[in-house]
Amino acid sequence: MSTATAPTTVVRPAEPSLHEALRLALLFAAIKLALHIATNLWQAHLGWGYFRDEMYYIICGRHLAWGYVDHGPIVAVQSRLSETIFGRSLTGIRMLAALAGAARVFLTGLLAWSLGGRRPAQALAMICVLVAPQYLGVDSFLSMNSFESMFWLPCLLALILILRGGNERWWLLFGLSAGIGLLNKPSMAFFLIALLGALLLTPQRRLLTSRWAFLGVALLILIALPNLFWQIHNHWPTLEFLHNGRVHHKNVELGPIDFLLTQIKNLHPVGLLVWGAGLVWLLRSRNYRWLGLMFVFFLAGMMALHAKDYYVLPVYPILFAAGGIAWESYFARSSRVLQNRVFAFPLLEGTLILMGLALMPLAIPVLRPEPWIVYARATHLYQVTASEHHATGPLPQFYADRFGWQEYTDQVESIYKSLSPQEQAVAVIYGDDYGLSSAINFLGHGLPPAIGGHNNYFLWGPQGKTGEVFILLGSDGRGLTARWNSVTVVGEMNNPYAMPYERRKIYLCRGLKMPPLPQVWPKMKHYI
Repeated sequence: MSTATAPTTVVRPAEPSLHEALRLALLFAAIKLALHIATNLWQAHLGWGYFRDEMYYIICGRHLAWGYVDHGPIVAVQSRLSETIFGRSLTGIRMLAALAGAARVFLTGLLAWSLGGRRPAQALAMICVLVAPQYLGVDSFLSMNSFESMFWLPCLLALILILRGGNERWWLLFGLSAGIGLLNKPSMAFFLIALLGALLLTPQRRLLTSRWAFLGVALLILIALPNLFWQIHNHWPTLEFLHNGRVHHKNVELGPIDFLLTQIKNLHPVGLLVWGAGLVWLLRSRNYRWLGLMFVFFLAGMMALHAKDYYVLPVYPILFAAGGIAWESYFARSSRVLQNRVFAFPLLEGTLILMGLALMPLAIPVLRPEPWIVYARATHLYQVTASEHHATGPLPQFYADRFGWQEYTDQVESIYKSLSPQEQAVAVIYGDDYGLSSAINFLGHGLPPAIGGHNNYFLWGPQGKTGEVFILLGSDGRGLTARWNSVTVVGEMNNPYAMPYERRKIYLCRGLKMPPLPQVWPKMKHYI
């Protein structure tokens, strides 16, 4: 009697350090999520309102498409989901941004583990990301910026895992993350270019010769193609938007020194001791020099293009992860590192946390406006670096753009209700910028949809309105009498905390002199 030997499968136990890394990363991610939920609830209690761009993204979410003039489709999907699940809850609208911030912390811990860091390195890296003021700021409101790291970092993690001897199918994760990242924000393309250049200049270029690399890139392109087709169909509006911003000097152009100093400030001044050490560690590493070069290339590219200073932020977690390892290696003989303690560098970590708490009001509005102004001036950090050329009031734009919208909308409602039924039937509400139009559409009740020529509002068109009765928001009033027989000032945004350029009058215009709105609509386009 013969007995066939049954095939057996050897199941290798998962690497114990990975289990520890996952538990630790989940713990820090939970702290990050709880922090943002608590601060958003507190903001609502203090009376801080929706941020201007949040209302715009919510309206974009009501017009789902494969592309938009000034952002990718992911933030519109994000806002649509948030509004569908949470309604108009301020905390709910920002929940996915908070989750994305928690994911950044989680991925930072995994990156530190993947580079060879133990618990001391992982914890230090995650603390740095947790307390960085700029991350606190971008994760505290609905935007595409909070999601960037969530797409960039898996690309790096996938390549690191392949280099560690992992399955080359990780290229599919790379392609998936990179493709969705391109749908989130165009800056993903510059990150990928910097990454490609770094790989080509190092021995790790061999990663690119795999058939799985080809499949990963093919997946990336496949995911991004619908947006490309949308851009072609709409005559490349995003390129026009970027061109206009550059021609009209919309953004503040920082020199190299100021750009670097802003990075240091935004990421927590003490954090430089970690991410700076991480950059040195990567550039000296035989296996991971490509990561250091990728950062250098990307940073140099953003400086050369005079990009906004926060465009570099999504990639810093890899430097914090490497910095944690640098500190762990340098203090390898200390008792806390030898014992694999979570808080192995109490002086550094304590300073990071205490300063992070002190800086938090300058990143998240957890104080009422007047106490905030006093606090900001007392700490000599009131003169924050602006990213756009706009005059500011007592609050910087990031905070000022949360005031005045409801009062403004209430005025428009009163104006509209004062019209006769015949006038109401043909009345159009026109916002000179997307913030004004979006406030009406999001906060208003019983009003016709507000239209405009600014960015995506131009693509949504005049919606059948002729312009016989025109409620105009945000205009400086020049040239109106040449277009309508009757022009009357009927209201004004006058909240003292709002941005000065938003504090403008409301005009009620009647008796159209110019051709109907659909005929002049092409001239209303304002991409900037």
